[in-house]
Amino acid sequence: MNTPGSSEHATTDRLSERAHETVDKAARGAGKAEERIRHEAASAEEKAREAGAKVKEHSDEALQSISGFVRDNPLLSLGLAFAAGTLVSALRRR
Repeated sequence: MNTPGSSEHATTDRLSERAHETVDKAARGAGKAEERIRHEAASAEEKAREAGAKVKEHSDEALQSISGFVRDNPLLSLGLAFAAGTLVSALRRR
């Protein structure tokens, strides 16, 4: 025969079991979300590194190109630098 106390105990046990199941389900979902976020962060970091390497490569190429032009055309380079400086100075006075 069920006593009033034993039925309350059974109800508490069922509620406790359901609560544990819910917590376990939430923990699994959180674990999957964490794994996905870590993967996406690592992917974004790798893409940023690749973009940085490309920028450095292009800037090195530009520097070599400009250095070669200045070495081959020193007087023209001097004239262009003077003209650019004069133009910037005139624009800043306004």
